[in-house]
Amino acid sequence: MRGEWRRFPVFVLVTSAVVMTVVLLAQYWGGLAPCELCLTERWPWDAAIVVAFVAAMVGSRAAQPWVALVLALVFAVGAALAFYHVGVERHWFAGPSACTAGPTPTTLEGLKAQLMHQQPVRCDEPSWTLFGISLAGWNLLGSVVMAAICTVVFVRTRRRAAR
Repeated sequence: MRGEWRRFPVFVLVTSAVVMTVVLLAQYWGGLAPCELCLTERWPWDAAIVVAFVAAMVGSRAAQPWVALVLALVFAVGAALAFYHVGVERHWFAGPSACTAGPTPTTLEGLKAQLMHQQPVRCDEPSWTLFGISLAGWNLLGSVVMAAICTVVFVRTRRRAAR
């Protein structure tokens, strides 16, 4: 079937666009302000949208394995960022000093300095959960699933090309 290879980049494009739409709706319509790490976790989804769009518009069957590999790497980076954020939320790792709880200041000047350099949303306190899983946890799950799908597509298309 002609153009069948376009299904994969279109799937990634639509999935990534839905994820970003939900996140932006939660932010602007739902009132969930993102922390510094949340904003960073959006980058891989944005990159996936760009790569998948270009692949769907100008890609070819021969390029599909490499597009799948690039997307698998993008989602692996997304999974690593989400894992780090989950670790910060669970206090496994120290988070960025600008958005996590630091030592309590002992002077008025110390308190003023801490307030002036602190982000309005804390990275180590989830602002929303579903079934006990924060948005960072859901992002981790979604990124791992997408990385696995992209890896499977890469392996299958490489095997098909080798035949």
